Amino acid sequence: MRIAVTGATGNIGTSLIRALAGDDRVASVRGIARRRPEWSVPGTEWVAADLAEDDLDPLFSDRDAVVHLGWLLQPARDPAVTWRANAIGSKRVFEAAARAEVKSLIYSSSIASYSPRADHRPVDESWPTDGWPGAAYSREKAYVERLLDLFEARHPEVRTVRFRPGFVFKRKAAAEQRRLFAGPFLPGRLATPRAVPAMPVVDGIRIQAVHADDLAEAFRSALFGTAAGAFNVAGESDTDMRSIAAMLGARPVPMPFTAARAALATAYRARLVPAPPELLDVLDRLPVMDTARVRSELGWVPHHSADEALGEFIEGLRSGAGLPTPPLREKTEGGRAHELATGVGRRP
Repeated sequence: MRIAVTGATGNIGTSLIRALAGDDRVASVRGIARRRPEWSVPGTEWVAADLAEDDLDPLFSDRDAVVHLGWLLQPARDPAVTWRANAIGSKRVFEAAARAEVKSLIYSSSIASYSPRADHRPVDESWPTDGWPGAAYSREKAYVERLLDLFEARHPEVRTVRFRPGFVFKRKAAAEQRRLFAGPFLPGRLATPRAVPAMPVVDGIRIQAVHADDLAEAFRSALFGTAAGAFNVAGESDTDMRSIAAMLGARPVPMPFTAARAALATAYRARLVPAPPELLDVLDRLPVMDTARVRSELGWVPHHSADEALGEFIEGLRSGAGLPTPPLREKTEGGRAHELATGVGRRP
């Protein structure tokens, strides 16, 4: 199989690229990202491309499957930028995949695409995906779900799969995720045991998480299977803010949701953190996902619990784990050129 992967240098993408590199059923992988990485993997060629602007047809024309992982979380202060990358970029990926007549299209949606639920009874994949309109991330994930609905109706000949994972963690993505959510004012040394004596916690917030390597295995199973439709993906059990405090060796201090949100809003306005308070609104309203379908239809079994995935991420914060981010490529005179590199070298 010849596979194209957008967002191939991100948290999920690096795990998927590594999983595919060891699979004899893969003829070649084309990793697509805004930045061409400095590491390489056997059988993978890299293309630097802007999904919202560059010509995607030649990137998909010789592919059997497209895996769409490309997504932009920041700058949260400029939703027009994230909308361009996420909504417009996804629309262009789907349209180019249709023109290329690929056999399979696999997309990474999110638990954040789901509509709120007042209690913690698990929901299956039929639960509405209207998101939470107050947060750009949730709003954009829900919009792309509608784009994919339209794609499925117009192109029934393409096997389409959408995964809705919980929060995705792994050690090597710690630096990237710290930049996205905490910013430069949270040094990794604060994640060391007992460096933070007390931590505010909001009781009632449940966190479903999945290790990026486990999620990559779900994508690989979908690529070589026949299943279609939506799949919830999360590790065994879930976790909460008290568990996070325990991992940090901090004493949990209960805080009302309104007070926690006000504190985050103040920090956001002061530009101390890049994560807007609306993300806390989403976290407070997320339903609990039932993952029975991915286990029964894809035979997927996670090797990490939610606490283990989160614990590995915290260990990565302590050690400063993560790959460096190379600069964006320069545009050519036409503004639409790609950079291509093929070779072997360091693994992600």
